[in-house]
Amino acid sequence: MAGSDSVQRIPGYCALCISSCGCISLIEQGRLTKVEPDPSHPTGKALCAKGRAAPELVHHEDRLLYPLRRVSPKGDPNPEWERISWDEALSTTAREMKRLADENGSESVAFSITTTAGTAMQDGYPWVERLRQAFGCPNVVASMELCNFTRDFLYAHTFGSAMPMAELENTGCVVLWGHNASATWLPLATRVAAARARGAKLVVVDPRRVGFAAKADQWLRVRPGSDGALALGIAGVMIEEELFNRDFVRDWSNGPFLVREDNGQLLSGADLDAGGDSASRVAWDKAAGAALLYDSASASYERLGADLALAGNFAVPGRDGVIQCRPAFELYAELCRRYSPERVEELTWIPAAQIRETARLMASSGPVSLFTWAGVEQHSNSSQNSRAIALLYALTGSFDAKGGNVLFTKLPTADVTGSGMMAEKQKQKTLGLGQRPLGPEAANGWITTDSLYRAILEHEPYAVKGMVSFGCNILMSHSDGARGAKALDALEFMVHADMFMSPTAAHADIVLPVNTPWERDGMRTDFSVSQEASGHVQFRAAMVTARGESRSDAWIAFALAKHLGYAELFWHGDIDAGYRALLKPSGIDLDELRNNPGGIKVPLQTSYRKYAGNGGGDAPGFNTPSKKVEIYSETLLRHGYAALPDFVEPGMGVADKSKIAEHYPLILTSAKSPQYLGSQGRAVPALRRIEPQPRIEIHPETAAARGIRDGARVALKTPHGELRMSARFSPNLHPNVVVAVHGWWQGNRALSLAGYDPLSAEGANLNAAFANETIDPIGGAAPHKCYACQVTALD
Repeated sequence: MAGSDSVQRIPGYCALCISSCGCISLIEQGRLTKVEPDPSHPTGKALCAKGRAAPELVHHEDRLLYPLRRVSPKGDPNPEWERISWDEALSTTAREMKRLADENGSESVAFSITTTAGTAMQDGYPWVERLRQAFGCPNVVASMELCNFTRDFLYAHTFGSAMPMAELENTGCVVLWGHNASATWLPLATRVAAARARGAKLVVVDPRRVGFAAKADQWLRVRPGSDGALALGIAGVMIEEELFNRDFVRDWSNGPFLVREDNGQLLSGADLDAGGDSASRVAWDKAAGAALLYDSASASYERLGADLALAGNFAVPGRDGVIQCRPAFELYAELCRRYSPERVEELTWIPAAQIRETARLMASSGPVSLFTWAGVEQHSNSSQNSRAIALLYALTGSFDAKGGNVLFTKLPTADVTGSGMMAEKQKQKTLGLGQRPLGPEAANGWITTDSLYRAILEHEPYAVKGMVSFGCNILMSHSDGARGAKALDALEFMVHADMFMSPTAAHADIVLPVNTPWERDGMRTDFSVSQEASGHVQFRAAMVTARGESRSDAWIAFALAKHLGYAELFWHGDIDAGYRALLKPSGIDLDELRNNPGGIKVPLQTSYRKYAGNGGGDAPGFNTPSKKVEIYSETLLRHGYAALPDFVEPGMGVADKSKIAEHYPLILTSAKSPQYLGSQGRAVPALRRIEPQPRIEIHPETAAARGIRDGARVALKTPHGELRMSARFSPNLHPNVVVAVHGWWQGNRALSLAGYDPLSAEGANLNAAFANETIDPIGGAAPHKCYACQVTALD
């Protein structure tokens, strides 16, 4: 802490989103007056408008400051509230949770926890998750299917881990695929800019020419939802022109494994006439002209230095006769050949020449680093699209290589989320698990709102009657808002914790006031964006007194745990004891962190190509069943999904598309605003002045054909809803694509701007016009980024 007697300059980090930008907060007479970037911090080179506007957020007049209880009936369009004490709010909540659990099982109470990527929940998530686990709730809406599922979990079916961070200091080619880092992750964006200035090549895949797309060596204006076809097309060029890393594919992927032509299964040792076990796999040794066994336990073939075939058709002697087989890589190459640049041009609207140029650029400029995010996630075909992108990346051989996506060394910490508290039998009750056995439901009980609404309204597969919600504004952030409102009103009890009275909070019985990051303690042990940042540990102490009776999400979780009888599981209410438990494996002392508000730098180092044994430890290989990069996924095949990522047309939000183009000829995709975090922030004057109203971007030719002027009011219609926005001409869009931003509900009294009805056709809630009719079969994502629509002028 430094500064004059009247002004304190306190180092910390902004916890409003995943970026966690290092910053200096200025405190004058107990008030936060300014937030500045902290260049000495590994994430402090810049600060976005949202972080700079924090003083207006902290001192906003509309913030929730006291616990409230509903005194008007459910469904009242203008709900009335009365102020109650914290003890009454917590006692009532605990009593209702216990009652519902006693009567119907703890699965009858669902949780909802807002994302840590785009909100300030990073300070509270571990403790709220621990509360859910202690209560035995197998269902939590965490928006994982819309945000991180393919990147963090689907990629694991290829590489055995989530897609790691890129080592941008050494990269030769940056690929931003569906990820506008300038609007979503500023510390990452500054590193991309530095890599670009150093001479790294840049490829951006995005329907819009925003952020780095304007500076890219290749901007690929992809048709929304056709990303998988594009990835297969680029990969096809790399394979055809021998531009891929053949050694990596041969030695470290299951590309050489033989696939039976009769049933599509990988050939096993048990299939051979010479015998073998069912766990072993088989490749073809070209030099020996014979089958070769592979043992996944040791990640090795039975003969060293064999000349493994990646192509060809082989007749392998089997127990019941000859078995015709081909290498998995040959099947993948054949799939890619079906997506010639000319065919991909038809599917994606990207010129064939540009597809070839991009393949050659990626192959010649390595090592390659890849970033994907929500632009790839929110489609009805998102999982296989992401698989196609993962396999394209595998061709570069850049995974965990210097300058590629590297598994940085992390500070060892304890898992305090309560993993293991819930009985396995209870986990099997997760809603949607039967439909998506490899989805977010299987990862951690992360359910879709579609499953939640069905359980509330139709009691399928059982009734959900209560809900504990921490900040997740599901009526604005998820599809089918009208159905969601009906479901929330049908609950016997709902409690919601938030900073503002959101449209979702308005349906609760009890509302709890949450404070801002500047009014509470927080801690981060990994700032992610580089190896240096992963070794930065920081405790952020509260900088100003919490306004009113607002409390942190962590405090609420600990207090509610005590009322539920879980005090012992929550260190008897001592949050600092929880922090100490988290830090114990690291050897870092909490008091030492408190005494170093700028953080402590731990000199962590990483090695490259750890799969080859360079990092020491266990036998080399990847954390997959075969210990190889899995081009051909037995796990997906075993669960009824395609082992190779053939492209499937996006559902466009409509199951029956026979006449859809006649009435809804345009493709609607959504985008993130650099001014707002999802449905937050419209009440902050500094941000609202920059982006005062909801707008839909439209090509001037498309607008002219509909008699729409730039800035004019328009009606946006989908097969499932309608809303109002203002037109904004965007000549770089494809004429068949329009773009809008979700999250508009909040008014702004300082600027005399009214709010928007979240469920009305006269409102601007984008997600109210989306339904769950077509969702991704593996991950459950709704097609927020690819929907059929029409735009018409309003008088």
